[in-house]
Amino acid sequence: MTIDQITKKINTRKVGIAGCGGLGSNCAVALARVGIGTLVIADFDVVSRSNLNRQYYFSDQIGMKKTEALTDNIQRINPDVRIISHAIRLTKDNIPLVFADCEVIVEAFDLADQKGMIIETISTEMPAVPLVVGLGMAGWGMNDSIHCRKADNIYICGDEISEIGPEMPPMAPRVGMVANMQANMVMEILLNSEMAK
Repeated sequence: MTIDQITKKINTRKVGIAGCGGLGSNCAVALARVGIGTLVIADFDVVSRSNLNRQYYFSDQIGMKKTEALTDNIQRINPDVRIISHAIRLTKDNIPLVFADCEVIVEAFDLADQKGMIIETISTEMPAVPLVVGLGMAGWGMNDSIHCRKADNIYICGDEISEIGPEMPPMAPRVGMVANMQANMVMEILLNSEMAK
């Protein structure tokens, strides 16, 4: 398939991004670059200086809502992408509403309890929607430990082991690898479903 054929197949598709930090911002940018039709992005946080080592933001965006800054950045990359932005904290009650029409949802939270909450919510409230999860990306090196695994309708990207901490911080290379793996998995899901039609 050529890039034009791929773009034609995915420019009508809608993907949700739950969290606009290291995983979410980089995954959203990768999907925008390949021509995704619509991105639904949600995050309650603002850009801080400490985010700049791994998140797709710039120093002049410090203090902006992440959803606003990410929308600006994506529009500069690909103004054809439609962005639906929610500057809110995602909960089990609002996730089904925010991502109601999405064909795939990307989990991009920082904390384990948030990851568990969205997995449980999607599994019970939206079981037909594929969920692409990022799990295990702390530190550096260990390239061969990062993989993708399918469990029912959940796709897990990462090493599934490394936990973020003071001695294992999240850093751009491994976070970016997992975020791009998530974007690649979204494309695989969408293109496979498109070819099955």
